[in-house]
Amino acid sequence: MRAASMAGAIPLAIALSYAPAVAQSDEEGRSERGRTESEREEITVTGVRQPYRGNFTLREIPQAIATIDDTVIAENAITRLTDALDLNASVVRQNTLGGLWDSFAVRGFAGDENLPSGYLVNGFNAGRGFSGQRDVAGIERVEVLKGPAAAVLGRGEPGGSINLVTKQAELGRTFGTASLQYRSFDTVRAEGDANLALTDTLSARLIGYAESGDTFRDTVAQKRWGFLPSIGLKLGDATRVTYDFEWTRVEVPFDRGIVVLNGNFDTMPRSRFLGEPSDGDTVARATGHQLRLQHDFSDRWSLSVGASHRDTRLTGASSDAETLRSRQKLYIDGRSLSRQRRTRQYTSEHSVLRAELAGEFATGGLRHRVLMGGDFDYFDTDQLFTRYRGPVVTATTTDQAGYVLDLQNPVYGRYPVPATAPITNRLDVQRTMGAYVQDQVSLTDRLQVRVGGRYDDFLLRVDNRLTNVLGRRKRSRFSPQAGIVYELSTPLSLYAAYGEGYRANIGADANGNVFEPETSKSIEAGVKLTALGGRLTGTLAAYQLEKSNVLATDTANPGFSIAIGKARSRGIEADLNGRLPGGIELLLSYAYTDAEARSRVLDPNFSFQIEPGDPLINIPKHNLNMQAAKRFKAGTRDLLVGAGVQHVGARNGETGTDFTLPSHTLFRVFGQADLIEGVQLFGSIANLFDDHWYANSYSPVWVQPGTPRTATIGLRASF
Repeated sequence: MRAASMAGAIPLAIALSYAPAVAQSDEEGRSERGRTESEREEITVTGVRQPYRGNFTLREIPQAIATIDDTVIAENAITRLTDALDLNASVVRQNTLGGLWDSFAVRGFAGDENLPSGYLVNGFNAGRGFSGQRDVAGIERVEVLKGPAAAVLGRGEPGGSINLVTKQAELGRTFGTASLQYRSFDTVRAEGDANLALTDTLSARLIGYAESGDTFRDTVAQKRWGFLPSIGLKLGDATRVTYDFEWTRVEVPFDRGIVVLNGNFDTMPRSRFLGEPSDGDTVARATGHQLRLQHDFSDRWSLSVGASHRDTRLTGASSDAETLRSRQKLYIDGRSLSRQRRTRQYTSEHSVLRAELAGEFATGGLRHRVLMGGDFDYFDTDQLFTRYRGPVVTATTTDQAGYVLDLQNPVYGRYPVPATAPITNRLDVQRTMGAYVQDQVSLTDRLQVRVGGRYDDFLLRVDNRLTNVLGRRKRSRFSPQAGIVYELSTPLSLYAAYGEGYRANIGADANGNVFEPETSKSIEAGVKLTALGGRLTGTLAAYQLEKSNVLATDTANPGFSIAIGKARSRGIEADLNGRLPGGIELLLSYAYTDAEARSRVLDPNFSFQIEPGDPLINIPKHNLNMQAAKRFKAGTRDLLVGAGVQHVGARNGETGTDFTLPSHTLFRVFGQADLIEGVQLFGSIANLFDDHWYANSYSPVWVQPGTPRTATIGLRASF
């Protein structure tokens, strides 16, 4: 089914949400799923509130927010954050450093391609660094916070942010699950989640996972494990303390994917590995801590304070296809792939302190709901990167000098490993202190207005050890935000919002001056729907985002960049989520995205000419995800069957050229069956018809092939 025709079939008054932003479940464990809207309004939150939110239902927020909960993730047997984000059409995949980090764009804007995409964890800036691709173990739900939210969030991409809400220790209950699954390519995974009520006021939740197996790529196997405990402590009736720990490790060979020669996607099998098995695994590690305290002064006012610290490290070596045409022998004979030899030693340290006061009061009959807060954010990345690259290809260039691999008949280990030399040896530091205030005023029973602003004082420092140049830039910035919400009728509300923001550009120009940060302006408007007693919810939104100070090639200093580029993204989104009559559970997400350059510059990687109107890399105009599931009984057994489809349109595969990744449509089926009380059989088949598809691309010699048909079967026990 074509994405365009599907978009035309989507009702205009559709929106997505499961629950009010302030809460998703109470301490008795009752899920928000299935509550009526009136029931949701009356929830008393006894857990830790999510920061940056306040006491609002989603239909009152002048912003599009989509939720992917752990039930949907489990139904599809998803294990990676990247695959979970595929369920929302506003989020698309970007380049993942050979599969070693998460990278995505929201509403067409991706951020710094040389760093993983940042995301929030329980409202903290906590997703940056080199920890490998995030596992979904321990995630309660994934929130896609779209559009202008800079007044409280401040830093980040204008398209939106991803917030991961983790599974917290629940007081007064003891329960747990354990699962074992087998997946295609001989992959075995074990996972456990046990919540232990140690006393009436103290609980521990222990979550862990381990996975090992091959992949569809020749010679490429992977191992990953993690331990993610949470401790909850209640101090009296009004105070709760939560501590979360993260300890993870990923071991997998660095893999740049396949080569597409002259637009021929059949140049080589999608399974062929173009690196060197002797390079071994690249290893990514993370250790993180979060400590949060919430104190409720009354049912109207609460204080949240917290701290977060995370260390990450990535080390390894790789043999990657040479991207520069003049050094690539492949373009001469069509089979000899010139490669670079690279090593990486990357570390990061990220610390956050934050405090927020949330409450409400009345003045002259007007209801005010306010947020006031401040935070301190310190983030550094230390990168040591070494490289060997062959010379410009001539008639006398040897295959050994080019570190060549034969595409048609690869012989690994044919040449000695070449010595590498440092290319990057740099410490980048970002330090930000910010304060924000937001007030949403109910002018009438139907009309609400939100105004807010955030002031940031930030320092960027670049210590280039290769050139002995220390760059420093100190700036301050005010980011305003405004919104309006009007309840058109009981099921429908209209909203509009405007916001400004910024994101730091990492690095320095030819003179050692730290880049000016990217700045952005965003506007959106939409309609939200809550129907069928709150069982069916959704959003239709239209938006436009503009960015300035995007990095481009410095024409006066080849090999360096300068912050002069501009970009724009505009589009329409429709999301629908809930339960239809007949008990059909439906998830529908569609996005039309028009993301393009708005200035004439050279791209910072290969100095290809970019013209105004050129599409941004890896951003499809049409993106669709839809699934339906049905629960029923067979005798005394509970069963679930479901199916889904994802369509991703054609997209640019290399900045500044016409290289294009083809569109793809992937089908999936899934099911669950209770065998006996407390034991469940589950399974799924992704890419049901074994379509050849491509997840992302950086250049025609770095194209990531998508996973072939993949079957998963497992057992899940609960107590």
